[in-house]
Amino acid sequence: MLYFKKIIMHPIPVNTPLLRGNELKYLTECIETGWISSEGPFINKFEEQFSKYIGSSYGIAVSSGSAALDIAMKALNIGRGDEVIMPTFTIISPAQSLVTAGALPVLVDSDPLTWNMDVTQIEAKITSRTKAILVVHIYGLPVDMDPIIEIAKKHKLKIIEDAAEMHGQTYKGKMCGSFGDISIFSFYPNKHITTGEGGMLLTNDCELAEKCKKLRNLCFEPNGQRFVHYELGWNYRMTNLQAAVGLAQLEQITSFLEMKKAMGKAYQVGLMPLKNRAYQLPLANTLYSENIYWVFGLVAPTQEEKENMINYLTDQKIGTRPFFWCMHEQPVFQKMGLFKGEKYPIAEKLSRNGFYLPSGLGLNTDDQQIVIEIVNG
Repeated sequence: MLYFKKIIMHPIPVNTPLLRGNELKYLTECIETGWISSEGPFINKFEEQFSKYIGSSYGIAVSSGSAALDIAMKALNIGRGDEVIMPTFTIISPAQSLVTAGALPVLVDSDPLTWNMDVTQIEAKITSRTKAILVVHIYGLPVDMDPIIEIAKKHKLKIIEDAAEMHGQTYKGKMCGSFGDISIFSFYPNKHITTGEGGMLLTNDCELAEKCKKLRNLCFEPNGQRFVHYELGWNYRMTNLQAAVGLAQLEQITSFLEMKKAMGKAYQVGLMPLKNRAYQLPLANTLYSENIYWVFGLVAPTQEEKENMINYLTDQKIGTRPFFWCMHEQPVFQKMGLFKGEKYPIAEKLSRNGFYLPSGLGLNTDDQQIVIEIVNG
């Protein structure tokens, strides 16, 4: 494939957050009142309003999505000898939390169309040691949840729902992040709602919520002697400053979702010529959901083609990111002796050939059109 250079005047990053609401107003209030650390009114407000938006009873704000996963494992008593079924195609955070807890991730391959975990492979992976199914919604479309809920009930398994990328997405009209016994979100800058860094756990279980609150705060006893601890936890607290930004972002979520969907549709139409070059574009919808395009991914016909395209776009100052690298091929896990001889061909193809284009909320329509024109060559 030949690529023809077109010079653009400014870089187009892969993600630019959009901070156009009450972020500055709320941050100024934090500074003027002195509430800047992990205590302050915005934390409770953000927890209450975000959990209400998703449809869960309790929200526990934390320092990152990865922190939320660590807490979820310990709160559910997942540890040494336990097995948890999860996709191989995901960011490393879910597997890392399992491994550091002493549990074993049991992997499944991806669905070739949605790029989510192949739910038809889950039941065959269940053993007497299986304790939970860890669902990770990928890139813009949710996992097919009904079969997972049925399997979890049948085998008395917990559902951990990683909805880090799914702010505002629904499955059959119900919010992603409301299906898990415990669910987690991330508020990293490339998410629909950002707090800079940050995350949240959601649950409908009061006892579980209280346990998560203790674990994020070094396991201080609510009514006990301060600095006397009976359990180990983490300092995984969110600051009032972060929560203030998150609350302002949440106020704009409806318009953010509309912008993301419009961006996705413009890419779908504009990049139609790529199909003639054997590229795979993301599904616009399934029977149970419409894509919210957290990112706009492309799967090239070969790994060489992907690398050529990424290098070409980099030369044109257009940011890209490769897709996640599979868990069974992560060097750190291979050094531990995990996943020996395991192969997951669909996920491996996605990892090798997939990448995504500028997709942040701060991407304007003119810059998106430039991206489209340059990608099409």
